[in-house]
Amino acid sequence: MLPSIVGWAHTPFGKHDAETVESLIVRVTNEALDHAGIGPEDVDEVVLGHFNAGFSPQDFTASLVFQASDKFRFKPATRVENACATGSAAVHQAIKTIEAKRAKVVLVVGVEQMTRTPGPEIGKNLLRASYLVEDGETPAGFAGVFGNIASSYFQRHGDQSDALALIAAKNHRNGVQNPYAQMRKDLGFEFCRAESEKNPFVAGPLKRTDCSLVSDGAAALVIADAETAETMRRAVAFRGTGHAQDFLPMSKRDILKFEGCTEAWQRALAEAGVKLDDLSFVETHDCFTIAELIEYEAMGLTPEGQGARAIKEGWTQKDGKLPVNPSGGLKAKGHPIGATGVSMHVLSAMQLCGEAEGIQVPDAKLAGIFNMGGAAVANYVSILERVR
Repeated sequence: MLPSIVGWAHTPFGKHDAETVESLIVRVTNEALDHAGIGPEDVDEVVLGHFNAGFSPQDFTASLVFQASDKFRFKPATRVENACATGSAAVHQAIKTIEAKRAKVVLVVGVEQMTRTPGPEIGKNLLRASYLVEDGETPAGFAGVFGNIASSYFQRHGDQSDALALIAAKNHRNGVQNPYAQMRKDLGFEFCRAESEKNPFVAGPLKRTDCSLVSDGAAALVIADAETAETMRRAVAFRGTGHAQDFLPMSKRDILKFEGCTEAWQRALAEAGVKLDDLSFVETHDCFTIAELIEYEAMGLTPEGQGARAIKEGWTQKDGKLPVNPSGGLKAKGHPIGATGVSMHVLSAMQLCGEAEGIQVPDAKLAGIFNMGGAAVANYVSILERVR
């Protein structure tokens, strides 16, 4: 049996004025250990995913996990960062540590607190996930980067406004039943499609409903080796993983192809010995609706330039042939940077264990997860399967 998720925790995402980065970390640490049925003394190593980039005055945060219990003292703890894929970078680092036999049990925590930061500073912080030499003066910050991507996609493949609105409406509808989601409101296609005072254009053809939310939140996973997982209450195994890092400058690649995403999917599916059609659902990185559209193509669901078919023909709806973002995705659930990738793994594990309640995909057997940092720069894929 492969390294497996044996416990988890997840805060609601949203605005948490009464919380701090430290309190969020402590909360999910204790809850994940309780869920796994172990104590801090059973953990061999800690990996913290925390992007920060100016959101929190407290940098150097790895040891904040130790605030949950003095029993963590002297255990190895490391903070990792890979832009918006920081959470999955932490997860994959834990897997490597276990596979190297340097640990049997690793605690992974992802956290971010973004809402205390003034609006203009939020834009500056997020833009640091782009290549500042080329993109540092982009109007509307990181939204502007993806607004430019959307404009270029429209020029090459035609106006996709209907498809983007359908993706936004799907994810908001899915998020209604997710107790962890920041926005639990079915906005409907017409609202997402039309420009209005409540849904203005933000950058290029992207409206407010095309953009993920500014969020606070945390999530945690307990990951164990095969021998340990066999003794636990539940085990969701990593059948396959893939990490493909691409050039940071978009000028060095065709940004409309998300080739790093394609490479990561191909590696993970090959390692798992499965095909995309074998998956029960996918949680993918919809930081902007145009990202989800291009990811349909990059993962191999449709040919290049035909991503709109997947949403217009209902393939990616919750009852479609490959449900995408049954959780509501980043669009409805929220996007606290360092927590996002960990959250994707938690919610996928819940699905596979039949514990996802209102967002449950019936008879889910195999999950695919894609978490992206920057504009398809850091690309992580995990294939999960319940084994216990």
